[in-house]
Amino acid sequence: MIRNILFDMGSVLVDFNPARFTREAGLSEEDARLIREELFHSIEWAQLDRGVLDDRQILERMRPRFPERLWPVLERMVCRWDEPPVMIPGMYEVAEALSRRGYGLYLLSNAGLRHDEYWPRYPVSRFFGDRLLISAHEKITKPDPRFYRLALERFGLEPAECLFIDDVPVNAEGAVYCGIPALVFRGAERLRRDLAALGIRLD
Repeated sequence: MIRNILFDMGSVLVDFNPARFTREAGLSEEDARLIREELFHSIEWAQLDRGVLDDRQILERMRPRFPERLWPVLERMVCRWDEPPVMIPGMYEVAEALSRRGYGLYLLSNAGLRHDEYWPRYPVSRFFGDRLLISAHEKITKPDPRFYRLALERFGLEPAECLFIDDVPVNAEGAVYCGIPALVFRGAERLRRDLAALGIRLD
């Protein structure tokens, strides 16, 4: 029986969307593509999630790859992408309903060291308390099996009593590999249907 719901953060609860970031910055398609490919798909961004680099270090490494006119945009994308905090539509209501029905909610996220600064600004954070496992703090990222096993050990959870939700299929598969049932996130309404199919009704 599922008693605990383990959530990814970006693109599941929090709207982490590089395409939106670059669009709102008013960039040309060429500049937007440069930001998306050279920043968000870089080894350095992966190292940010692993806690090897912090925001200022990644900026120092990245600036030489971009024309100087894009440096202010680069700084915003790295240090202030969460301003203003935007949630995935409908997910506050899903989390609220799960919490109200007595499910334990846990956050398992690949995120940088600044997570502790911005996460409390998202209203949904109120349902998670200190039940957080953040990759940069642990120096392990999903889908490494050690990440999921650490979550189970730290929080005293049984795999069969958990459900993991992530928008990245390989991350969901990583949980399954560790014996944790998982769903690939495709929006709040689809999640409600997927949960109902597992006997978890929110209405």
